Amino acid sequence: MFSLSLLSALLLLSFLVQASVDESFRDCSQFLYHQRPPRGVRLDGLHTICQHYDSEPRYATLYDPARHIPLYSAYTFKGSAGEKMDSHPWMYEPQLFSTSETGNMQPFPQTGADQHLEQTQAVLADYTDALGYERGQLTPDQHQSSPGDKAATYTLTNVVPMTREFLRNHWEPHLDTIRQRLNNYCHGTAYIVTGITTAGHAIRRGNINRVTIPKHIWSAYCCPDFDPGVPYDIRYKFPSYAVYGLNDVLDNYVNEVSPKRLEALVKREMPVDQDFQLFHSNCISAM
Repeated sequence: MFSLSLLSALLLLSFLVQASVDESFRDCSQFLYHQRPPRGVRLDGLHTICQHYDSEPRYATLYDPARHIPLYSAYTFKGSAGEKMDSHPWMYEPQLFSTSETGNMQPFPQTGADQHLEQTQAVLADYTDALGYERGQLTPDQHQSSPGDKAATYTLTNVVPMTREFLRNHWEPHLDTIRQRLNNYCHGTAYIVTGITTAGHAIRRGNINRVTIPKHIWSAYCCPDFDPGVPYDIRYKFPSYAVYGLNDVLDNYVNEVSPKRLEALVKREMPVDQDFQLFHSNCISAM
């Protein structure tokens, strides 16, 4: 009996030592509405990452190490003037490839990424010759306020390839629209989930598919405590609303839709369960 108990304890200890990436978002639950991630997402082969910068949790990311992209990032909106930290160096996630590394994201080494790093995530070289694509953040710099929160958005585990036309002409203007809307009318915490759908296309390097190119970019916010005096023309967009756009050169307009319509799109395009839900109880607070 003693030996069996000892063996069980050793197996548990081994699991805890090897679990380098947070498997439950427990350290980042404050960024999720009711501390719950989107429901109905199949986690086979995916990693839940609590993104840490300067030893503080900043947002949560569900990452696909096979496609080298995040499937979504979840964060809380911080009121800001929309300024960006464009000069901040890009970083990587050490926890994805080494159990001995720090939990903090780190700047890429100047000598280039090693093989273990490249196997688990995108690296700077993947975007060097990716003509027509830019690094689009799922947790955007413009929706954060403190220098640390802004800096934390500059990690490639928070980035997907977006066409320049879609990012500059449609997605970034939408981010500013949401920033102003939540600044003006959201009194409490606003929870945001931004994600993607995929269709098989990828950025290639050395004749190898390296980074999957999303088909759609989507996002949804949940602000249960909002100004009752919201203007009539946007009143229906509270407490929760959503958006999606085609990540392409053409027909890439941003469409604002109800969360239910966005959930239907994700269920058509991605291997999620039929009970897929962005926010617990559809972002309706219990009174």
